[in-house]
Amino acid sequence: MHHQILYRAHINHYILHAAIDDHPSTFPSTKGNMTSENPPNRWLILFASLIINICIGSIYAWSVFQKPLMDILLTSASDTALAFSLSLGIAPIVMIIAGRIQDAIGPKPVIFAGGIIFGTAMALTGFVTNLTMLYLTYGILGGAGIGAIYACTVANTVKFFPDKRGLAAGLVVAGFGSGAVLFAPLSSWLIEQYTVLPVFKMLGVAFVALISLCATQIRAAPVGFAPAGWTPPAPASGSATRVSIDKNWKGMLSDPLFFVLYGAYILGSISGLMFLAHASPIAQEVIGVTPTVAAAAVGIMALANTGGRVFWGWVSDRIGRFNVLYVMFAISALLTMALTQVTSYVPFVVALTGVMLCFGGFMGCFPSITADAFGSRNLGMNYSIIFTACSISSLIGPRLAARVKEMNDGDYTIAFIIVACLSVLGIALSFLAKRIISQPRKP
Repeated sequence: MHHQILYRAHINHYILHAAIDDHPSTFPSTKGNMTSENPPNRWLILFASLIINICIGSIYAWSVFQKPLMDILLTSASDTALAFSLSLGIAPIVMIIAGRIQDAIGPKPVIFAGGIIFGTAMALTGFVTNLTMLYLTYGILGGAGIGAIYACTVANTVKFFPDKRGLAAGLVVAGFGSGAVLFAPLSSWLIEQYTVLPVFKMLGVAFVALISLCATQIRAAPVGFAPAGWTPPAPASGSATRVSIDKNWKGMLSDPLFFVLYGAYILGSISGLMFLAHASPIAQEVIGVTPTVAAAAVGIMALANTGGRVFWGWVSDRIGRFNVLYVMFAISALLTMALTQVTSYVPFVVALTGVMLCFGGFMGCFPSITADAFGSRNLGMNYSIIFTACSISSLIGPRLAARVKEMNDGDYTIAFIIVACLSVLGIALSFLAKRIISQPRKP
């Protein structure tokens, strides 16, 4: 009897500590132990989150799949591209739900579930026979898996790096942006060998396995986590970083700053999402290259997207978030206009690389901007809401290019001009946001 009591006590002790390890915010009395005596390995968590995001970032290799799917389903570019728009449009909405769930039970189980949903969506896409099935599998189900995962990997990782917020955000979202670096050329080669539908089935199985494996390394960030030896700096007078403000989602939505930032995020995302959906067709139809060469352009574009997330996130820690926004909007406007005159491959790739560096920068900087503006305590929920801006961008950018092409005999010029003008408007919104955030605001 005595041995049974000791055994049960040991088991209860193990279960309690496993629960604390996975979701420490539920056990406030242990937070000090997590942050000082036995801190989680935040770099391992960042690395696992990055690998997971690479898997869901395969969504950015869409343009490699578009033409083969059009040939099989006998559909137009705009109708087929709607699957990509749906996927990126559904993801931010699901992020809001996933953000609330992870606040209650921790990020690990949500990531597990998201990995199963996303992998299943890709596998089921391998069985599509019409557009409706494509919209349901690749679009809605795939977007749901992305949203569940992204809500956890980004917000949870940023909380582990209060001392390197911009860099950490840039690194972890770089995984999402770099998915096409690996999966665009790999998928293009596999499509040549097996055709497009079997490739979706292969990828789906691989994603379930890899995401599940990496999810075992995820731990929830303790409330108020601070790395050893780091002391939060006092905000400078007149600084555009109001770290003392900590708002929940209701407080954020009542702040005028939210709407300005939301608009800027929409404008910063439109050009990148347009090219992510149409880079391969543009290269083939306008520049006149083969599908393999076009896939290489998509891979280079994905590298730029990835590099921009890390580079601009790092730069924003040093020169300020809004100074970076001004530069990125300006570069995006100039290079998108330059694309109206491009007719050969190398200038096309150079201009596209610059645009995608900036798009990656927007993705990398806005988690930190959200934390700066509204605090990090509720970052999971708050950033999930702000990220819905990408839902709007995903419906505007890809469809805009497709419609312009269909109405102008394959010419994308007007779409490029429109997007360049929107980037100029983004500069104005960034100036307004900096002015608002620099003023005293109610907590």
